Amino acid sequence: MLWPLVAVIGGLLLLLWSADRFVEGAAMTARYAGMSPLLIGMLIVGFGTSAPEMVVSAFSAAQGNPGLALGNAFGSNIANIALILGVTAIISPIPVRSRVLRKELPVCMGVTVLAVLLLLDGHLSRLDAGVLLAVFSVLMFWSLCQGRQPDSDPLALEVDQELRTHALSRNGALAWLLLGLLLLIVSSRVLVWGAVAIAQTFGVSDLVIGLTVVAIGTSLPELASSLAAARKGEHEIALGNVLGSNLFNTLAVVGIAGAIQPLTVAKEVLTRDCLVMSLLTLSLFILGYGFRGRPGRINRLEGLMLLLCYLIYSGWVASSVLSGR
Repeated sequence: MLWPLVAVIGGLLLLLWSADRFVEGAAMTARYAGMSPLLIGMLIVGFGTSAPEMVVSAFSAAQGNPGLALGNAFGSNIANIALILGVTAIISPIPVRSRVLRKELPVCMGVTVLAVLLLLDGHLSRLDAGVLLAVFSVLMFWSLCQGRQPDSDPLALEVDQELRTHALSRNGALAWLLLGLLLLIVSSRVLVWGAVAIAQTFGVSDLVIGLTVVAIGTSLPELASSLAAARKGEHEIALGNVLGSNLFNTLAVVGIAGAIQPLTVAKEVLTRDCLVMSLLTLSLFILGYGFRGRPGRINRLEGLMLLLCYLIYSGWVASSVLSGR
């Protein structure tokens, strides 16, 4: 029991550090390659902060732990909205000024609905995974088109400021990119081994471990970057981290896991986790988009309500574990 626990804790710490280095190296490498700050904010940051979920879910699916793969992806989405945006908004209310982010809000809602519909039959087949990955490819093309717009969008301005503040040389950026990717792979394998071993020891499903310990752990990069952005008043980056990460999780992370190994979807995933994820995504769409003259904004009270939702959801998951024993 000791070594699996050490593996989980050590794997999460190394995962957090390597993800941060990977995002920093990837963003600066993209900048040297001529990519615009807006495109870096839309693609590179979102991909980088979702890299832990992607690698962990891929290894989980390959090793025959579908619950861990789905739990990691959906649990991270729930944590991103309810926990990360909730805490961030409590620290500093989040106004939504970016036109690009307002366009991503309904896209994120639509992608969530698509994923749930594909899982309603209780299976994630390779065909389902192919649909998710195809939509992901279309979304990447759309992002490339959006990224060619003038860099006057608030998201672009905030990303540009961050890149200037944390400047790296070309070789330094490439080194961080490669080292971060290598350590992401190593730490993910260690984390998956430890999480599965703990689940087997306590008789808890790998789905629950994925929804809780692993999901929160792989969401730490988003939490760290969002809190840092909130303290600096960079609200567009904070929201962009969550939207980009959730899009990648729902389409790429679940899609890659299903392409590697078709997954059987547990009943509770549909009746509990997909339901909560869908309702939270809908609430984020309503709050962030703004209706009837109300500007898009997540204030402190709404942030507190999101955080309360996460605590209630965590209690729901815990009660299901206790009742199942």
